[in-house]
Amino acid sequence: MPRHWSMRSPSNDLTGSESMTALLAALPVLAVLLLMTVFSWSAARAGIVAAVLSVVLAVAVFDLGGEADGFGAVDGILGVVGEAGFISALIIGIIGPALGIHHLQQHTGAAQSLRAFLARVDPDPRIGALLVAWFFTLFLEGAAGFGTPVALAAPFLVALGLSPLRAVTAALAGHIAGVSFGAIGTPVLAQSALIDADPATVAQATAPYHMLLGAGLVAVVVVLIGQSLGPQNPDRQGTGPAGGSGSSRGLWRWGALAAASFLLPYGVIATYLGPELPTLGGSVVGAGIFMTVLVMTRRAQHRLQEPSTGPTTPTVAPSNTYQMPLIRAGAPYLILILLVVATRLIPPVRQTLETITVEWQTSGGFTGAVQPLYHPAMLLTLSFLAGVVAQKASFGEAVKVVVTATRQLAPVVVALIAVVTVARTMSHAGMTDELASTAASIGPGWPLLAPLVGAFGSFVTGSATSANVLFSELQASTARTLELPLMPLQGAQGFGAAAGNMIAPHNIVTAAATVGAVGQEGRVLRLTLPLTLIYVTLGGGLTLLFSQMAA
Repeated sequence: MPRHWSMRSPSNDLTGSESMTALLAALPVLAVLLLMTVFSWSAARAGIVAAVLSVVLAVAVFDLGGEADGFGAVDGILGVVGEAGFISALIIGIIGPALGIHHLQQHTGAAQSLRAFLARVDPDPRIGALLVAWFFTLFLEGAAGFGTPVALAAPFLVALGLSPLRAVTAALAGHIAGVSFGAIGTPVLAQSALIDADPATVAQATAPYHMLLGAGLVAVVVVLIGQSLGPQNPDRQGTGPAGGSGSSRGLWRWGALAAASFLLPYGVIATYLGPELPTLGGSVVGAGIFMTVLVMTRRAQHRLQEPSTGPTTPTVAPSNTYQMPLIRAGAPYLILILLVVATRLIPPVRQTLETITVEWQTSGGFTGAVQPLYHPAMLLTLSFLAGVVAQKASFGEAVKVVVTATRQLAPVVVALIAVVTVARTMSHAGMTDELASTAASIGPGWPLLAPLVGAFGSFVTGSATSANVLFSELQASTARTLELPLMPLQGAQGFGAAAGNMIAPHNIVTAAATVGAVGQEGRVLRLTLPLTLIYVTLGGGLTLLFSQMAA
């Protein structure tokens, strides 16, 4: 687990000044950003360089393994690598079955059947992609989190026709508004426990940021979908709910409906019910509202077209190919939803699954723990097996799918261990704390940077919960020192931690692996980095406004 807010002094005179110390602490992060975005290195290559650099700096400058730690430098290096390997194994446990589900859907023809079903719901494939990139990812984030939304949604979007890079970016952007309350509110619950605050109060402080800015995330999704799936068939101009032949023309109003359908119930739930259900409940209610309006609109348009005479061009061409029944085609996803609901929302089931914990700890204090029956990897594995049975895949076909998915994992393992090693080294060596401390020294302008600190925490750790554990106390102590109201800064922390998931290297590695884009992680980061910076910058403006209103 990441250490709470604490400072360690550099071990020698290499730093010279506080600004130089902060620069040295930032070098591994800068290396990852520059090598992946400017030089288009893969996450594996950039991660290995940054991992070596972070370890050298941690030992030589930040005294990892020094007298204050109670363990030697070698033990410290082995400890962070051990933690990185353990965390990477947990992530691989999510990627593996997610890849298996994707390949199973392709192999059995279930993916084609689902595309045909979405075409019957609405003939514009962009509508189906919007449902997956927004509501499906938000539901999975609210229920499970831990990388599950992107790992499942990105290959689904590829199957619907998006390019791999746009599918990854759309899935990353589409789930961000829900991350603050992901996994049944885990980030806020951890945050409120650290600062000894009421979770409901923290939820009320966090939700307004996404409510006011979340429509921008939908706009990103709409543009990405339009770039991949438009222009549409010119014969259907104006005939569908997203009528028109332009790339995103006609889809904007449905994007606006999707944003409002989720963000309004999301805000109401966060305000009146607390942190556990804003994302999960908002996605379910929002999807229901969206589908109701969509169906009503389609029926109204159909009635208006009935009086017309003469030959018409069918919107969806009939297919002679076998269409698997919807229940069987969607079995892996339906089983996953049922498992998520049962294991997260039924207390006796949840408590039983959480009783089994596998954990380890070294003499130096390096640790790892997992609840195997409760972890998303178990749910995804069971969903994959259910899909094999429901879709009547033979044993040989199932083995072939597993082998195909496993082969794709090999290059991912190196990238994950490398980037997670950077994160764990920076955390244990105090490098992350050093950067946050430097940012806090700007004084009254701190509210403008508060969301950026949350985003930085997620960039380093890949987890909004871990980012909140790292920096919630820093936000609280800075508020006390500068005599600023506490809750706007805590809301900014949770908001920024959610946004940072869009650029976290091991999140990008996970997503790229599921769509066969291993080695192209830098191209994804070039897309998500400016989006994240814009989102957190706007959030900084809101933090300043909320702080002034609460003063």
